[in-house]
Amino acid sequence: MGLSATVQRFRSGLAWVSAGSVRMAPVLPLPEILAELGFDPVRVAADAGIGIGRFDDPENTIGFRDLGRLLAHAASVTGCAHLGLLIGQRAGMDALGAIGVAASSAPDLGSALRVIVLYLHLHDRGALLALRRRGDLASLGYVLHLADVPGFELVYDIALGVGREIFRRLIGPGWRPLEVRFCRPRPPDVASYRGHFGSRLRFDSQYTEIVLPASDLDRPLATADAQAHAGAVAALDEIVELTGAGYTERVRRLLRRLLVVDEDPECAHLCQVSELLALHPRTLNRRLRGEGTSFKGLIAQTRFEIARQLLRDTRLPIIEVAAALGYSDATAFIRAFRRASGSSPAAWRSEHSSG
Repeated sequence: MGLSATVQRFRSGLAWVSAGSVRMAPVLPLPEILAELGFDPVRVAADAGIGIGRFDDPENTIGFRDLGRLLAHAASVTGCAHLGLLIGQRAGMDALGAIGVAASSAPDLGSALRVIVLYLHLHDRGALLALRRRGDLASLGYVLHLADVPGFELVYDIALGVGREIFRRLIGPGWRPLEVRFCRPRPPDVASYRGHFGSRLRFDSQYTEIVLPASDLDRPLATADAQAHAGAVAALDEIVELTGAGYTERVRRLLRRLLVVDEDPECAHLCQVSELLALHPRTLNRRLRGEGTSFKGLIAQTRFEIARQLLRDTRLPIIEVAAALGYSDATAFIRAFRRASGSSPAAWRSEHSSG
């Protein structure tokens, strides 16, 4: 869908992605893949409680829990453990819609990826993208911040498949990552994963991410167009304004970035967040109270969401999870987690971990 059409859909209130949901665009290839594998997509979707009409429009949305249930059922029925990779590969960069249009016209790869990271919430409000640059390595990671998504491994596989195709579209079809990291245990059969990525694989990693040379971020894009890029970014900014996100959503988004993406939990405090929003701390607190919440409540909720994701999707030691979330020590984290969940982090992980 073109940028003008996307903006118009937001103006008419048709394209807002609600919290915990994602646009259908990344999973539109699923019915075709199911048919190729010899299964009736209408029946498979219906058995998972999803109407096939949801696939009629890429701008339709689906909750991550519904999506995960559908993917888990489809993988079980077909016996295709790498179904997520097949979906992501076919969806490719086109799945990002207007965000992909803006990224394609950026001057270089790093600028293109930053556009995707910055505006992902217009497409996906259940996860974060993490663009990291450390020394001579860089990575683009995808982090679900919902802790109870069935079939989450398949969601991550779709993200990695889409991610690889984004790099290939922007840099060239011969591009390969240095390494692909998965935050889940090694599957019994990795041949399909090796064939898909053509690079080193690492399982039980802290993050699900694609690793590349940091120098690649400076590579100019053949599709760069300064005028088109400025217009595309302006259109995305207009969409952000049209969504009318309140301060509660803005603070949540910043806290998730500070705690997960930027890996700087020490900055996840009222003064720092207020500064990023260009507000006095008292003003921010007053506006949050007007929306029925508080900064203290939001940071507790955000930490709990991320803690569950890290406990379920990774094998990080409890002390490292505590440090990642900015707790003074593991005891403080365990106490806070028990208050929120009614159980210890270790017990919760034992009950919910996939492996």
